[in-house]
Amino acid sequence: MKKFIASVGLAAAGIASVHAAYSPDSSDNTKIWTISGTLRGFYDDNYITSPKKVGSLGFEVSPSFQLNAPFAQTEIGLRYVYGLYYYQNREHLGQNPIDQSHEFDLWIDHAFTPRWEARFEDTVTVSQEPGLGAPVGQPVNVDQRVEGNNLVNGANFSLTTDWTPEFSTKLSYGNTFVSYQNSGGTAFDPSLSGLLDRDENLVSLNFQRTLSEETMVWVGAQYGQVNYLSSEAIAVNPNTGAFYYSSSRDNRSYYGYVGASHSFLENLSGSIQAGVQYTTYTHDSNAKDALGPYGNASLTYTYASGSYASIGVTESRNATDTVAVNSNGQITQDQESTVVYGSINHPLTPKLIGTLTANYQYSIYNGGAVDNQNSDLVDLGVNLSYTFTPHLSAEAGYNFDWYTTAAALMQNYNRNRVYLGVTASY
Repeated sequence: MKKFIASVGLAAAGIASVHAAYSPDSSDNTKIWTISGTLRGFYDDNYITSPKKVGSLGFEVSPSFQLNAPFAQTEIGLRYVYGLYYYQNREHLGQNPIDQSHEFDLWIDHAFTPRWEARFEDTVTVSQEPGLGAPVGQPVNVDQRVEGNNLVNGANFSLTTDWTPEFSTKLSYGNTFVSYQNSGGTAFDPSLSGLLDRDENLVSLNFQRTLSEETMVWVGAQYGQVNYLSSEAIAVNPNTGAFYYSSSRDNRSYYGYVGASHSFLENLSGSIQAGVQYTTYTHDSNAKDALGPYGNASLTYTYASGSYASIGVTESRNATDTVAVNSNGQITQDQESTVVYGSINHPLTPKLIGTLTANYQYSIYNGGAVDNQNSDLVDLGVNLSYTFTPHLSAEAGYNFDWYTTAAALMQNYNRNRVYLGVTASY
């Protein structure tokens, strides 16, 4: 059984990214809980994520608690991370200088028998940063900082059944609930609540064949449904004067794919899943059905003790905060996104660890005045961590964000953040 570790990159101003990954069982089973606290000072040169930069010094305080409770057939874990971020410049401007964030993770693994295993995961996040709540490799739906307490809840359940030593099935269900505090918009100036509050459901079934200890292949299908929850008007048809509402972007998707995973060496493994996604829009007669690629691939290489590198790519259709009506009365429904991500973790000395992370998102808008236009989002992070004792460490880091788009209605920006901090844990 593997443990689910959610690594939150709390860099400089707000939360830079959330990375969820699996890691092997710890060799230390004597302690099931951990508490820690981080204090960082930072400088953010564009905390409003605008073409016209506004920078600020500040500090971050982030306590966290984690529990892992392994039993004979069950493992239960939970994690809570709180973040408080103070911006000096906002106080000078007479604005609220403090942002806060919350993340709560829960995971349960249970083996009913050696052939039946179930897993449940749930992550609740509340923040002002768009990256929070977006797992690694998944598209970010909002490209800029958002005021207010914005909530994302992602839950996943899976049941794996080994029918024979070579044949198994995996049944999965995922739900994503999104709610933005920014509401009360109009058809001419829609709010983020009107554009993005939604409930996403995804059901999948994989038929898996184990070819050897190193190789597994599968074929699968998925059904996805997205329902937008706000009752606000988000656009108006220039030809008829009729309003488009949030539910005008409700959609259903049908997926088919094949996949394979393989361990090339003891320290090198990878997987790939590729197929198609067909999407229909249930409440907009002007929208055209969409057919596009769907898939993901990843490769992980552990080249020394504590040293590893990983790279991956995902392709999928996702929600967007952009809605732009064209002269034919069509609105922007969603976007097709390719996300390429990677990371390197390398001990420079027994106590000094360097980490490099990178994410690139390329999105193409579907429908409306920005149809077939693209946007690019880049996130880069460098971190150095020095361990003084098992309970005390220091770190320094730099994060760079860059966003650009060919759509005339959008604004480009870049953002630089540096930070220095200490972490105590027990």
